[in-house]
This record gives sequence, structure tokens and C-alpha cells, in this order.
Amino acid sequence: MTGSVKEAQPTAGRLAALLIDSSSEAISAAGGHAGGVYLRSRTPGLLRLAVLSGLPGPLFRPWWRMHVDRPFPVADAYRLGVQVILPNATETMRRYPQFAAGLPFHFGSLYVPVVSGSTTYGVLTVLRPAVADAAEVLSGRDRVVRLAQELGAALRVLEEQDADQVAWDGEPMYLRPPTASTSVGRVGRFAWDPSTTAITLDEDLHTLLGVPPSEFPGTSEAFADAVAPSDAHRILGTLRDTAAGRPPALPLYLRDADGELRLLDLWNAYEPPAAPEVRGVVVAPGPAPTADSAADLLPDGVFCLDRLGLVVYANPRAAELLGRPRAELVGRDLWEALPWLGRPDFEDHLRAALLAPDPVHFHLERPPMPEPEPNRPAQETGPVAGDQEGQPDAAGSDSEPRTRDADQPASARDRDQRASVPDSELPPEPSPQHTEPAPLPYGGDWLALSVYPGPDRLTCTVRPANRVADSPAARGDGEPAEAGGSPLAPLYRPIALAIALNEAVTVRQVSAVVMRELLPAFGGRRLAIYLLQDRHLYLEWETGFPKGFLSPFDGVGLETRLPGVETLTSGRPLFFDSMEQLTAAYPGIALDAAEGARAFLPLIASGRSVGSCILGFDRPRSFSTEERTVLTALAGLIAHALEKAQRYESETALARGLQQVLLPRRLSAHPQLETTGRYLPGTAGMDVGGDWYDVVGSGDGLALVIGDVQGHGVQAAATMGQLRSAVRAFALGDRSPDEVMSSTNHLLIDLDPGLFASCCYIRLDPATGLARAARAGHPPPLLRQADGRTRVLDLPGGVVLGVDPRARYPVTEFQVDPGAVLALYTDGLVERPGHDIDEGITALRVALAKAGAPARPGQRFLAGVADRLTATARHATDRPDDIALLLATRRGTPATGSR
Repeated sequence: MTGSVKEAQPTAGRLAALLIDSSSEAISAAGGHAGGVYLRSRTPGLLRLAVLSGLPGPLFRPWWRMHVDRPFPVADAYRLGVQVILPNATETMRRYPQFAAGLPFHFGSLYVPVVSGSTTYGVLTVLRPAVADAAEVLSGRDRVVRLAQELGAALRVLEEQDADQVAWDGEPMYLRPPTASTSVGRVGRFAWDPSTTAITLDEDLHTLLGVPPSEFPGTSEAFADAVAPSDAHRILGTLRDTAAGRPPALPLYLRDADGELRLLDLWNAYEPPAAPEVRGVVVAPGPAPTADSAADLLPDGVFCLDRLGLVVYANPRAAELLGRPRAELVGRDLWEALPWLGRPDFEDHLRAALLAPDPVHFHLERPPMPEPEPNRPAQETGPVAGDQEGQPDAAGSDSEPRTRDADQPASARDRDQRASVPDSELPPEPSPQHTEPAPLPYGGDWLALSVYPGPDRLTCTVRPANRVADSPAARGDGEPAEAGGSPLAPLYRPIALAIALNEAVTVRQVSAVVMRELLPAFGGRRLAIYLLQDRHLYLEWETGFPKGFLSPFDGVGLETRLPGVETLTSGRPLFFDSMEQLTAAYPGIALDAAEGARAFLPLIASGRSVGSCILGFDRPRSFSTEERTVLTALAGLIAHALEKAQRYESETALARGLQQVLLPRRLSAHPQLETTGRYLPGTAGMDVGGDWYDVVGSGDGLALVIGDVQGHGVQAAATMGQLRSAVRAFALGDRSPDEVMSSTNHLLIDLDPGLFASCCYIRLDPATGLARAARAGHPPPLLRQADGRTRVLDLPGGVVLGVDPRARYPVTEFQVDPGAVLALYTDGLVERPGHDIDEGITALRVALAKAGAPARPGQRFLAGVADRLTATARHATDRPDDIALLLATRRGTPATGSR
């Protein structure tokens, strides 16, 4: 992969070449239609999209930047170092609802971390057709994994040679995807006589269908079967409808026996009283000029886009309907040629066509075109809507210049795949001559647009539409009649906010979600959240304000005349388009340096006052009615999330306190046995779990116990306390391991808490080293010999506790020699998302084998071993489960003390 990159290339060029090669090969290997590479940036915790292949960059601007702590597949692959496979939209929605809300289309995806040694550089990602099961992706995944490994090694070499961090801080490079099809586009004509059902094809259509004239019976059934066998009934029905004077409103979108796209268009050849005859064309769209010239003959408008949004063909009728000459359409980005299409509703439809296999149909309103001044061409249209200088993009950053291919001739069909270059490096282009389009029939400027996805480009058909008579509602297809009306502001971020608030469980998490999702949606730069307590507002979260500016407002009473207070006491949101408006309403209020707008939102949940939220903007701006409505509604969602978080934190504090009381403060000691334990609570959602460990005197030996109650929260902690007490009581009674397990099982069934538990119980004689163990659905313990050899103890066991009152728990005996280390643990220490638990157990066994031995006989060393075994988990920011670890070792000679 890297052999073609010359050492003499500058660092940036070599890096670009590596990323381009990797993304292109990954798309081919995984059978995808698009993909790219995310790289770390020089901003801590921020990934940036470095390469995007097969999709228009501006359409996917909200995903150019990705924080590593967001619940998105790219972030998980980078942060956790795991592969993420999403075979279809259902699995995507189940695992990543925020991501699925932003791209609600039927596609699959694959994410592989780019790693070398201990350094994670980024993520290699591929978007591919959806499949029913992840197993269908595995063959391609293995190749993508190898490509990611090769890329990681190459980036490590690049970093070492140039002594500079490999990072990406610019906008992505856009690449044309590898050509997936080499079929040649063609067109053929036919004529059908309804009275005789005979059909005749011209020579081109015989060639297109692969049916010689001598082998064609001349029937409509044979014709339909040759065009699209799976849709033959649909073709025959359309022929009959056309003969009856009801030709299809749009060309039929069909697939031949090999799955290739076919467009079928029909019309009545003669008006009554002449004998009816149906004529039509069959088009096989493709990149060759033959299909393009054939589409010139179609009565409806047809234009084609490559997968980066460049117009590669437009027939005369499409140019007429769209209001631009063909020369000004072909070779230009769609949004540059037709800036009025740069609207959220159209872009959403186009994203659907790019990511999903099905065609999309919708209506839109063509704006009136300005009359050019006499003897002077009209001004060139400006940048793409939403991409003007200084306007924030959907991800919250200032927009950067759009890029396009360096070579943009009028005919762009045969260009090589290459990265885009800035507009500043392109030769100047003449200003286009704008012409006023002809008035549309049906008395309106509405267009019916259909987009048919293909492997290499999108085929679009456009025709006039009457807003009322030809609206989707009138046709009965279930789409809203106002599909082409003026849309509201893009609501992807607010939708993502609503979903993310559902998942946030602490006040800090809710505040972080609001900062990530709400500010970018409305272009805000400042955020403050105040919570109400004892009739005072206390600052919970702030970002963007000057340091210390908000301190005087922390803890203000509800009688204070401040907008943040009065929005809560009145329940009415306050919007100020500028600081002048704010100071006029509240004279003497302290202001920060910014001169922008402010929005003060009351946080009220179910009639209960929770607090207030302040949004700040760098520039003066007005708030539309739609924005005020959306912000007010979102404030209600935020209030409910904060109220839930406050209740949850109260319950968590109670459960954590209960657990602290129930876990052992000290372990039973024996002069010939050293023990130590560790407990780490889960951090995902700050849930308290039911893991526990204990060391109990039992006869002339000690019982080592570890267990895990299913679930989290107060109930799990309380059940854990009951089980720990029960096991301790049974052990003190010197019962055998199987009796302890059976008795505890019956107790849990009698308590009926609706929970079950796993447990491992080992009675160890410190004098002889004989161990007798029983296991109930718990991970197997590990034994490290004094010479370093470490193995997993294969202990037969019974089912988890609390399920089957007749369960049996066989006892297994083994020997623990002096200097050997016995390790018991819960699954939180060895389970990792996307990996089999056996891999985690193997990794723990290897780590225990490397732990070493005491420097001198009798030296206490288990505490250091326990710290090393839990080091990675201690530093993890998101432990999905709690962790318990219990270690024990026999001393060769009696010694004093135990831990």
C-alpha cells in the first residue's frame, strides 16, 4: 500500500497518499459505496474526517468533526479500540440511536481503529449496503482490519521520520469512489399495438436486452420478461394503463435479471380517434455518452450526478425546467449550479439516495428567477446555502472553503479519481449567462423530482408538477403535500439532543449533552445552566463565558431582578436580539465583552421549577418564530432530563453508601495466607452494581468468596448484602462448598428479588494448600505457580444462584503450593465490548503471569499485583460494569499479619 509513496514527498503529501489509498482499498474490500478515514486532531478529544470517498462533503458537514466521548460508532472504535460492525439500520438504531437519527437511511457500516503499538491514530470506516446479519460482513472486515493495521504502521513510520504528531486539522479531502460498474449505457425504442398485443423493438433495444430478433416472439409478455423479470406484471399493467390514456407520471425504475438499472418511459403515440398505440424507450443509464445522448430524446427532464454531487449530464428538457443552460449545469456542483437546492429537505432526500438503494420521489418549488439587466449578464450566484463565510456549520465550527476537483471540464464523466483542491488553485471561470426559464405548465413553479441511485452516479428525473392536483397527497402515496415547502431550520441536532438526553443520567452528563448538541444546532457559543435549590439559583455548568464572569450570579435569590431569574419565575422565555435590547430591559446588568444575542430559557418539568438555561451568541441576531418554538420545547426536555438526573444522583448516593457499608472493611487473616481485594464501581451512568468479595474463617481454614448480583442500583446492592451475609454465615458453620452454594441458592429463591447472582466459593487450608471449590455461573479462577506458569482452573459448576432450586454445585479439589497466587474476579474485569470474554480472561492470565514474585520470602506483594491487574480499568473513563478482584497466596513459613 505504501510502496508507491516516494520518500521525497512532503509530509502532507505522503499522509494524504496513505489515507487515499487506504480508504479506496477499504471500500473495495468491504463491498462498500463510500467511506473514509477519521484522524485525531491537535485538539484533545477531537477527531476530524480527513478523507471522504464517494459522498459529497458539504452534505455530510455535521459529521466532519467527532468528539471521542460521543455515543457514535466512530468515537467508540477510537476510544475503546474495538471494531464496530453495524450490518443494517435496525442494529444501528439499537446501538447508536443518535447516529441513526442523523442518518435515518437503510445502510450498513464498518469501523476499524487505526492503531500502531499503544497509539491510536484514527478510524477507517466504510459505508456499505445493508445486510441481514453481521456474519455477511466478516469476509470483507478481515481485509479492512489488515488495511487499518498497515495504515497504522505506515503512520507510525511517518511520525518517527518527521518527529511530528500525525494529526488532521483541515477539512476533508473528497475522492471519487472506485468504479463499481463498467456497463455501457444504451437506449432502445419499442412500439406496442394493444389491439393485437404485438410489440416491435428497434435494433438498439434488441442489443440492449440481449435478445436477437430471430429469438424474440414479439409478445408483450416476452418483452416484459426481457426488461425486468421480477417486475414483468408491473410492466404489463403500465402498458395497459398507457393504452387507456393513463401513462405513468414518472419513468419506471426497474432492475434487470443481473440487477442493473433500467428506466422505462411510455406515452400514447396517437390521440383519438386514431387507433391507440403505445410507444416508449428503455434506457440503461451508465457513464458512457451513448446513454446520455439517448436521454436527450426523453420527454421528461433527466440529469445525472456523480457520487460527489457533480452534474455529469443534463438533457435539454432538464435544463429548461431547472432554468439553467446545459453548459452551466454540466461540470458544476449541483449546489453551485442550482443554489436554491441547498435546502435541508432536498439535502435530506439526496442523502437518502446516496446511502440507501431505493429511489426517492419528492416535490419542490422552483423559485422565480431574476430578470437579467439589459445588455448585462446576471450576477453569479453566491456560495452554497449554509456555507457562507463566518456562518457556523452544523458541527459548530466556522465553515471552511469548499473544495472541488482540480480539473472541471464541461464533460466530467471520464475524470480520474483524485482528491479535491481549493478553489484558489483553479483558473478563473467566466460569469455564466443566466436565462429566465419558460413558465411551467399547470400554473405553478413546482417540480416533481425523482432520484435513482446507481453504483457510480445518481440518475434524476424532473417534470412539472401542480402543487394541488399533482401533490403527493392527491396521488395517495402517503407523502405530505407540503414536501417541497419552505422548511424549518435543520433539526438533526435537536433530534439528537432529545435522544441523548434520554441516555444521560447525571446532571453533568445532561449539561454536557446540551453543550454538544444544542449550541451547534443554533450557532451558539456560550451556555450556562443554573439549578434551583432552596429558592436560589446555583451555577451548574458554563462554557464560552469569560473566566469568573458568572461568579457574581452564582447563588442569586429568586427575588433578584435578572433575566435568568425572571425567565424561571415567570415561566416565559426571554429573547434579546442584541446587547442593546438586553441593557434596555435590565439597566445596569453586567455584560461580558460579546455584543451578540442572548436567549434565557426556563427549565420547568411537569410544573416544577428546575432552573434556567442561558444561550449566548457572538453576533446580534433575530430569533424566528420557529426557533423560539423549538428552543422553548427543548428547554422542557432539558428540564425533564435534569429532574430525572437529580433523582438518579440521590438514589446513586444512597446505593453507594449502602454498598460501602456492605463491602468488607478488612479481611479475615491467617499467618500462612496473604489476601488482598479491590473493588471499582462502574462509571457508565454512575450505576452501583452488586459485585462483592470476602474472606471468611471456616473451620481450620479460610473461605475465599467472590460474587456478582445481576443488575445495578439500590436493589442490587441490597441483594448483594443479603447474599454476602448468608455466605458468611454458612461458611462460619464450616459447611462444604457445595452446601454453601445450595443453601445460598435456596435463600435467594425464597427472597425472590427478581435478580440472580453468580458466585465462586473456595475453601483453602493454608497449612496443606488443599483447596476445595464450587462455582455457580461465575468466571473461572486463575492460578499462578511460583515459577510464573499461569493457568485457568477448569472448575465444573452449576447454574447461577436464584434460578433452579434443584441445582447442584459439584466440588473440585486442587493444590495451592507456597508462593502460588490464586485470583478470583468478576466479569467486569475481563469483558470488553465487541470481544469474547475468553479473550479478556486470556489477557488477565498473561498479566498475572508477568506480575512477578516477592523479592524475598514472606514479603507482602499482593497489593502491587492487584494494582497492576486493575490499572487499565482504574484509568478508564467509561467502565460499563463494576469490578471485584480477590487475590490470595500461601506463605512457605508462618508470618505475621495479613491484609
